[in-house]
Amino acid sequence: MLDLKFLRENPEIVKQNIRNKFQDNKLPLVDEVIALDAESRKTQQEADNLRAERKKISKEIGGLMAKGLKEEAEAAKQKVNESAARLAELEAKEAELGEKIKKIMMIIPNIIDPSVPIGKDDSENVEVQKYGDPVVPDFEIPYHTEIMEKFNGIDLDSARKVAGNGFYYLMGDIARLHSAVISYARDFMINRGFTYCIPPFMIRSDVVTGVMSFAEMEAMMYKIEGEDLFLIGTSEHSMIGKFIDTILQEDQLPQTLTSYSPCFRKEKGAHGIEERGVYRIHQFEKQEMIVVCKPEESPVWFEKLWQNTVDLFRSLDIPVRTLECCSGDLADLKVKSIDVEAWSPRQQKYFEVGSCSNLGDAQARRLKIRVNGADGKYFAHTLNNTVVAPPRMLIAFLENNLNADGSVNIPEALQPYMGGMKKIEVK
Repeated sequence: MLDLKFLRENPEIVKQNIRNKFQDNKLPLVDEVIALDAESRKTQQEADNLRAERKKISKEIGGLMAKGLKEEAEAAKQKVNESAARLAELEAKEAELGEKIKKIMMIIPNIIDPSVPIGKDDSENVEVQKYGDPVVPDFEIPYHTEIMEKFNGIDLDSARKVAGNGFYYLMGDIARLHSAVISYARDFMINRGFTYCIPPFMIRSDVVTGVMSFAEMEAMMYKIEGEDLFLIGTSEHSMIGKFIDTILQEDQLPQTLTSYSPCFRKEKGAHGIEERGVYRIHQFEKQEMIVVCKPEESPVWFEKLWQNTVDLFRSLDIPVRTLECCSGDLADLKVKSIDVEAWSPRQQKYFEVGSCSNLGDAQARRLKIRVNGADGKYFAHTLNNTVVAPPRMLIAFLENNLNADGSVNIPEALQPYMGGMKKIEVK
């Protein structure tokens, strides 16, 4: 959420940012907020004047009574009572205008970083760099569920009977591989100085609206009926929510956390043939990382966060590339974002396995995450990044480590988490 003062003083910058994000339907909101803000400040000024006048008259009443001027004192009391009714009207109007302004401000997108490429959608995202040599083997690579089935490692039919489409049973060595990747990612981030965290898997609505836009919330979140609780779509939500309505001391920054959690998502929309199996699902597990830091430090942390994901995938012999998200592909709260994509030898192209985002002070402003600095209080900056989400990551892992005989190599870094196993053999 933008600073209202910034919008008031820089309406054209805000409007151009909206154009850059190809959300021209939101342009009238800027002028609407400015008009409501002017009315709100006028109402507040009148209310403040009335409060000051009432305070002054209240002091005078005591003096009049002391002098025995009872009639004058009663007249003054009557004036105070009349102003009380008007003040109540003004306070109600202030609250109403404030709510209208907040509702609109929650819709207006955050100011993107000047380095973000301008583009309408993800088709205009820009490749930054490749890491590792993408290899296409001289044997045919089956679809990922077929690879898993050869190890008796997945049961989609039973899951469909139990929960419907978008769920799965992972079994045997594939289930163990899934857990091994999560454990390895946890230790990988701990070794990089992050504090391990297992957060709540449900969050209240004020946290949901603090960490994401209404559009994202509608597309992603599952609501718990009859309670003010939502299942998390990613542990970033509850980890950032940990700091809601807090004042951190400057020497407590940065806060660097890495967390494990299950994730639950509606995943609305059409799904292509390459999004079957465990690619796009309603339930999965993930290792996440977040940072709460000083504003001037967030660009440096942004670079560190996505590099962590690149390094982890390369340690598992998976080629990856980084992709700069263009303006039209950025969610409304994001300042800048980079996707990490893994190489798929079967498709002979890259696909997304993680996303790193700098949200500036947007989440902190909504959640009231403040920092007590030498020159006063200010809003922190927040960042998040996927360490690894195994169901989708398993696709890249299995394809890139598959052998011609159907077995799958276990990279050295992962072997301790697989009981020393160097290869998964076909059943």
